[in-house]
Amino acid sequence: MEATIIDIAKYAGVGVGTVSRVINNEKSVSEKTRQKVIEAMKALNYSRNNMAFRLRKNETRIIALLVPIINHPFFAKLAYYVEDEAGKFGYSVILVSSQQKVDKEAEIITKITHREVDGAVFVTHYMHDEEDLKKCPIVSIDRAFGENIPYVTSDNYDATKKAIKYMIERGAKRVGFIGSKPLVASEVMERERAYVDVMAEHDMPLRMVNEVMQHGEEALVAADFIEKHPDVDGVFVSGYTLSQVFYEAALEQGKKIPDDLQIVSYDGIFKQWSMSNMTSVEQPIEEMARQAVRLLVKKIHGEETCQRTVLKTKFVLGTTTK
Repeated sequence: MEATIIDIAKYAGVGVGTVSRVINNEKSVSEKTRQKVIEAMKALNYSRNNMAFRLRKNETRIIALLVPIINHPFFAKLAYYVEDEAGKFGYSVILVSSQQKVDKEAEIITKITHREVDGAVFVTHYMHDEEDLKKCPIVSIDRAFGENIPYVTSDNYDATKKAIKYMIERGAKRVGFIGSKPLVASEVMERERAYVDVMAEHDMPLRMVNEVMQHGEEALVAADFIEKHPDVDGVFVSGYTLSQVFYEAALEQGKKIPDDLQIVSYDGIFKQWSMSNMTSVEQPIEEMARQAVRLLVKKIHGEETCQRTVLKTKFVLGTTTK
C-alpha cells in the first residue's frame, strides 16, 4: 500500500499540516523541517502521482462543509470536529447551509464544483448530478453518491435492531417507529429496514411513520403518531429533534415513561442538549467528522480511499427504557 501524508508525518515526527505545506512548497516551513519531510517521503517511496499536485495553481487551502441546517445539535457538533480536524492538515473550513432548499443547495454545489474551495464534506438530503460532483474532491456523510465519492456512516441497521430488541426484551409488545424519510437513498433508511425486520421476526404489526418532513414539523408528526397509536408501548425514534419532541408530546398525553411507554432515540446527543436522559444509539459524531476530513484530504492529494467507512455506534442506557 502506498504511503500517505499521515505516514510521512509520523515518520518525520511532524504534523500532517507541515507535510502538506512542504508538499505544496509553501515558504512557512523551515529548511531543516522541510528536509526531514523530504527524506521521509523518499524513505517511504512517496510519489503522490509524480508530485503533479505541486503544479496546482488554484489551491485555496479551504474546504466546505455543506449541511441542511445549522441550528441542529448534530450538525453543530459535526462542524466543530470537521473544523478541528481540517486545521491539523492546514485547511480552513467554511460552513454552508442549504436551509433544506434544493435550489440553494444546487447553487452551493455549483460554486464548490467550480473549485472555489479545494474540496467539500457533504451532508445532504437531495439528489445531484454525479458527474458534476466528480469535478471537485468530495466526501459524503450517510449518503452514497456513486463511484469515486467516498462516504462515512454508522452501523444504522445493526444498531437499530439491537435497540428495538432491547425494548421487546423488557416487555414492549406494541413497538412503533418514527423517522424523517430522506428524499433520496441514504444510509438512514437502514433504520427503517431494521425495524421492519425485527417486527417480522417477532410477528408484530408495523406501527410506523417515516415520511419526508421539514425542520419544525416534528411536533405535528409526534402528536399524530400518538393519536393514531395510543396503545403503543415502545417507540424507536430516528433522530435527535424528533426524539425530543416525541418525548415531550408523550408526557403531555399523560404517558408515564418508561412504565407506559419506552423510547429509544438514534443520535445520542441528549446529555449535552436537553434535560431528558434518554436511552439512545449514540453515533460517533467526532469520529465521523474526523474520518470524513482525512478521506477528503486524501482525495485532494490524489490518494486512494475506501468507498464506504462504517463506524460503530454505542448503546447508551437512560431513563426512558425499563
